[in-house]
Amino acid sequence: MNERPNLVFLLNDHQAYYRHGWDGGPPVRRPHFDRLAREGVAFRRAYTPCPLCGPARRSLLTGLFPHAHGEIHNDTNHPYDREVYLDALAAAGYRSYYYGKWHAGGGTALDHGCEGFSYPSYNNPYTKPEYARYLRRHGLPEPVVRIEREFWKVGELGSDRLYRQQRAWCNEHATGILQTPADTHEAFFLANLACEKLRELAADGGARPFALRVDFWGPHQPYFPTREYADLYRPEEIPEYGSFADTLAGKPEIYRLEINDPLHRDRRLIQPSALPWDEWRKVLARCYAQGTMVDAAGGRILDALDELDLADNTLVIWTTDHGDAVACHGGHFDKASYMPEEMIRVPMAMRWPGHVPAQPPSEALVSLLDVAPTLLDAAGLSFAGGVHGRSLLALAGGEADDWREDLMCETHGHHQEHVGRALLAGRYKHVANRGDLDELYDLEDDPFELANLVSDPARAAVLADMRQRLARWQRRTEDPEGGPADRR
Repeated sequence: MNERPNLVFLLNDHQAYYRHGWDGGPPVRRPHFDRLAREGVAFRRAYTPCPLCGPARRSLLTGLFPHAHGEIHNDTNHPYDREVYLDALAAAGYRSYYYGKWHAGGGTALDHGCEGFSYPSYNNPYTKPEYARYLRRHGLPEPVVRIEREFWKVGELGSDRLYRQQRAWCNEHATGILQTPADTHEAFFLANLACEKLRELAADGGARPFALRVDFWGPHQPYFPTREYADLYRPEEIPEYGSFADTLAGKPEIYRLEINDPLHRDRRLIQPSALPWDEWRKVLARCYAQGTMVDAAGGRILDALDELDLADNTLVIWTTDHGDAVACHGGHFDKASYMPEEMIRVPMAMRWPGHVPAQPPSEALVSLLDVAPTLLDAAGLSFAGGVHGRSLLALAGGEADDWREDLMCETHGHHQEHVGRALLAGRYKHVANRGDLDELYDLEDDPFELANLVSDPARAAVLADMRQRLARWQRRTEDPEGGPADRR
């Protein structure tokens, strides 16, 4: 067995930590993610550096905040002028494989020492020749969906309500039921590609370590589960979400932007929501089912590691690029420029037998910025220049006495230009919004962030401390060469 570990990184898209029963509703079933967490560690306070695909995914590659790596919006296509961990692994002799969504700027994973299935930008796996071959090889029909609800113009996806995903991007803002077997869903297609490669690698005897990454398109909308997964969630059992009825009093204007029909008028959120809760709970039922279906696909990869005797020498990290704002703060769909917990807090778990002991969930503040440094650290490598993230291995091993006490996230806007930065510390969260009202929340007493305390005289000292902490993060991350941004 090679002394260097294998590395498996599973990345979901658009999945909030805040959808797992803590709000009194039925927890989203994710048995395979939970199994990984039990066998290693789950990080209950994990955050994205930016609640938007392109910036967050470039941060996952570089360990840097978007303002440092330059990919500040989706498809900015900033040059790759900062080191990418995939390149470092390839240079160190790792065989690297990548299957799934790229959406981290120009090019694809194949430009960074990887083999596999990777197309530019967001793209659509259902239109690719590899997917067509997969269907033929497994005797599967072309996928078709019965549309239930559209958040674009009604009828946009076809008048007969049966729909095939043939657009350039498979991010339709809609819900429905996949009429064909679950194996026709992109998540199972990608899992199949990954499992086939794992079988090849196991047969090869492991002379060289491998790094395998799978980037699912889901559970990002469209929410198109099959009936077997949809039946796991009864809409009538989903209680009203805690911030659904938020009037947005005392909130910055950015919370009022909305572009999905029928939720807006002139790009401004209609309040009360134009969609009653009895309809929203149907949307959430499909959203939750989609999450469970993607979990099942990821579970096939974990099962393959076990069956092929690869698990003991493999570090596995499973997380998502950012959260999902569906039904929150007055009834939004998708995401925008605001930064509630639904959008910035993400599930994350890690397992490495013999190195990461099975342990209770961690409450440490961790970031997607930490993923690339962790993967390189496990391989005995590091970034040549400074980065803003830190390896999680010492923390998971109980040896990180100086772990960060606060954490920054940032946005440069989505659907509108906006610069915002969030600071998490203890029970409090502060958001500085350039040109708009700032925010302060007590997440312990107010987990749904309904009461903005920024003008509360009783919290003046807390606000001053949070602003000082945020200013330190901003100063430390201004260094164009990165740097240990969270060190005291």
